[in-house]
Formats: sequence, C-alpha cells, structure tokens
Amino acid sequence: MISQKQLIAKRIFDVLLSVILVPLAFIPILVLVLISTIDTKSFGIFTQRRVGQHGKLFQIFKLRTLRNETHNLGHLDKSATQFGKFLRRTKLDELPQLFNVLIGDMSFVGPRPDVQGFADELTGDDRIVLRVKPGITGPATLKYKDEEILLSQQSDPETYNRTIIWVDKVEINKKYVQNWSFCLDLSFISKSII
Repeated sequence: MISQKQLIAKRIFDVLLSVILVPLAFIPILVLVLISTIDTKSFGIFTQRRVGQHGKLFQIFKLRTLRNETHNLGHLDKSATQFGKFLRRTKLDELPQLFNVLIGDMSFVGPRPDVQGFADELTGDDRIVLRVKPGITGPATLKYKDEEILLSQQSDPETYNRTIIWVDKVEINKKYVQNWSFCLDLSFISKSII
C-alpha cells in the first residue's frame, strides 16, 4: 500500500507539474470560461462539493457545460449545449481542476472525486481508496472514459452505476493504491494525453 513517504513524493510531483501547467493553461481557461458563460448564460465555472482524501469535502472546479445543472445520471447531455458537449468529449471541461491540484485538494492521478453517497460511505478494506487524493485521471477514469454514454444506454442508469460501475471502480482504485508507483502515475498521465 502507498506509504506516507510516497504520498509526500506524489504531492511534490503534483505541485511541480501544476506550477508549470497553470501559467500555460491560464489564458486558455479564461477564454473557455468566457465562451461557457456566453454559451450557458451562467458564470462559466461550475463548482460542486466532492469527497476528497480521507473523506474530506472540497469544491471541485469545472467549466460549465449545462444550461441547467440538473445532474440526473444518464441524462447529463440532455441539457448540455453543443459547446458543452465538445468540452465534455475533449475533457477540456476539467482544465480548471489544475487549480484543485495546485491548492492540494486533488492529484493528477487518483480515483475520480465523487459526490457524497459513494466514496464517503466506503467501509472496511475499501476505505484505502480514501488514502490518496482524488485525481484528474486514473485507472478507473480511463476504463470508464465513456461512462456517460454507457449510462445513457441503461434502463435504470442510477442502479447500474451503483451496482456495476461503482463496485468495479472501487476494486480498480484499491489496486491502484495497493500497487502505487511513480511510473504507474506517469503511465496514466501519458495514456490520458494520447
């Protein structure tokens, strides 16, 4: 399992990479926020409380993609604008999470940060998932990169998410925490870029 020293090394890497990337991404993020604001007729940054490391709640930053922020599983794109769909498809809506990494709420690699009712309710051995900061990318994120499409194809997307996808994600994320290495993080980052 990932040790305290490894967690510190992981954080140092996150800080160094985010210090490099935030200045490079700042202007593109501002432009996308402006376009999203015009497109959705609401401020272009969307914030939401998510479950972080050790179950602590934090505010995640994303580009706004929906005209109304009704988050019914499997119906996320119903109210997404065309530009919003583009942002989701390209994952550009997650660019503001560079600031979450910089301030220490998130890591570049880790389990995706969930809304309350999932990670915060883990018990027993499953709680090792909360040992690491949630990530912009990670093994479960890559496996379920088309999760919205998969959920939209289910007759009961919420039940499918809780009983199939979520259970699998927990197992994937447990293996990640148990077998963490710096090279593993680099491989997930490179897979996310390609």
